[in-house]
Amino acid sequence: MEISSRNVVEGTARAPHRAMYKAMGLTDDDLSKQFIGVCHTGNEATPCNIHLPKLALKAKEGVSDAGATPREFSTIAVSDGIAMGHEGMKSSLISREVIADSIELMVRAHQYDALVGIAGCDKSLPGTMMAMARLNIPSVFVYGGTIMPGMLDGKELTVVDVYEAVGAYDAGQLTLEALKNIENTACPNAGSCGGMFTANTMASISEAIGLALPGSASPPAEDDRREKMVYDTGVACAKLLEMNIRPKEILSFEAFENAIVMLN
Repeated sequence: MEISSRNVVEGTARAPHRAMYKAMGLTDDDLSKQFIGVCHTGNEATPCNIHLPKLALKAKEGVSDAGATPREFSTIAVSDGIAMGHEGMKSSLISREVIADSIELMVRAHQYDALVGIAGCDKSLPGTMMAMARLNIPSVFVYGGTIMPGMLDGKELTVVDVYEAVGAYDAGQLTLEALKNIENTACPNAGSCGGMFTANTMASISEAIGLALPGSASPPAEDDRREKMVYDTGVACAKLLEMNIRPKEILSFEAFENAIVMLN
């Protein structure tokens, strides 16, 4: 059976299903529209994802304004940066599979017609896109955005500077106070690690491969353009649903070739 929200909300036998949706504030008019899942990996485990629930609200606005009914849900995200250097790093790669599996399960269980995916850190980006490919329902990915650099004594800093400062301190080249100052200023707000590491690389790939809107990888997390881009993603997903354009039509050999060329 094809995934379709009509399997859930139409017919007298689905009155209990509709009753539960109405408990969440949906009306008969909402139920008459196609459902678009809005999935995000928002959590307090990492700055990469801390702002994603707020961005999801903008995606939902876009979906609603485009004539569909948004249904928000979330999934896990493991921070490679915070899991690094201890037992926790063993969980990182596995989390990618769990993210993909959990999104697929939610969409199949609730029969959402299309999917907006919002992710912010290393394994959550490929995990979300893997789910889109598996489900093959109209889908658009959008990145949560990179962090802005910190500033100390007129110099821009990133988390890489903190790692290097640890080495300098251990080598006796930096005082504990100087290390603390770098620690306190390098990561000033929400967003993924500021460098071409996994998150920003996968965000670039999401554009090159055709699952994200052009230009959507670039605006930082705290940039005003980010919310507009997420809103536009919601609108675009509804448009793909209307046109019945699915990931397998987008993820061609040439699309993967384009992503590989971008990386090189």
